[in-house]
Amino acid sequence: MGGKAAGDGGHKPATRLVEVGRRPEWTGAAVNPPVWRASTQLYADSADLARGRPNTDGQFYYGRRGGPTQWALAEALTALEPGAAGTVLYPSGVAAIAGALMAVLRPGDVLLVTDNAYEPTRATATGLLRRMGVEARFFDPLDHDAYRAAFCDRTRAVMLESPGSLTMEVADVPALARIAREHGAVSVLDNTWASPLGFAGLAHGCDIVVMSLTKHVGGHSDLMMGSASAGDAWHARLRHTAQSLGQVVSPDDAALALRGLRTMGVRLAQSSGTALTIATWLSGRPEVARVMCPMLPGDAGHALWQRDFTGGCGLFSFVLEGNDPAARARFIDALRLFGIGYSWGGFESLVIPFDPTPIRTARAWPAGHRLGVRLSCGLEDAGDLIADLSQAFDAMARPEA
Repeated sequence: MGGKAAGDGGHKPATRLVEVGRRPEWTGAAVNPPVWRASTQLYADSADLARGRPNTDGQFYYGRRGGPTQWALAEALTALEPGAAGTVLYPSGVAAIAGALMAVLRPGDVLLVTDNAYEPTRATATGLLRRMGVEARFFDPLDHDAYRAAFCDRTRAVMLESPGSLTMEVADVPALARIAREHGAVSVLDNTWASPLGFAGLAHGCDIVVMSLTKHVGGHSDLMMGSASAGDAWHARLRHTAQSLGQVVSPDDAALALRGLRTMGVRLAQSSGTALTIATWLSGRPEVARVMCPMLPGDAGHALWQRDFTGGCGLFSFVLEGNDPAARARFIDALRLFGIGYSWGGFESLVIPFDPTPIRTARAWPAGHRLGVRLSCGLEDAGDLIADLSQAFDAMARPEA
């Protein structure tokens, strides 16, 4: 799904968020595209059926190719991604990652994967793709010499993610993408953290940009969806592979994603500001050994973030002092405004513990940093969230009787 977006007129992102994907032929007199639920799409007569329909959005054919609701979402996402020729929708972010990689890779190929990738990305590389005959090799995204040395004549693609999942390292994506291109490899970027509002992946040299729309685009923790956007060179291949796999999203979920998309800019501004406020506060707490937030001055990735990014989000991590898992559990369990659960990017704040030590292979995660905590800051008042964290630190200091 996806095609050239109409009507963005060179407007700024905030305006495009409101305007894109609202063609009059899809909305009629309504503000939003209606929810077009249809598996079967009818033809006028036998001659119409015999002529067939081009395999592009905007052409009714069969429900698996979508309808106006899905087309509107794909067109809106395409308009937000500079350099994109089209966008393909998937039923989850993991499906988008797998679909994009399957569109690029063939048996015998080598895939280079950033060592700080989202864990399901690692699982796809070492599970599904391995069974397809693809060899996955992991690399440290901060070591460009080792990255260059990892390429061979079978390297077909590179999977990037910046900032890294959980540990928030900011990679020099333009440099990594350029090196991949020099070696004839395709660069695929998971850009869920920043979205195209915060980082223009294709414009910075990547070939395919993937997002979990479950997160910021949906924004309300009530849908699962993913997307992959690309220029002319790869969009058709993405679309063909997705259709061959029978990938389709429901029009109801597409409508929810469109609704969330309209307010994504203001939500990201709110959650980013809250995250920076909390990260700054945490950096002064004696219980905290390290704060990992690219937006925070002094963070190891802050200079690259300033250079390449135009925004951030509410997701960041920190490491507790000491090595007492029970103390971390007391801290997390005492939180009242942070729910314990996976995902992020919704209106509510979330927390999870993490330890990347067992899964890192290219660069060992420091043994003293095992007590990781990841926060997703939602739309609550920053002062209230800080008060909640403060009382949780107090609870952490009180061992169970």
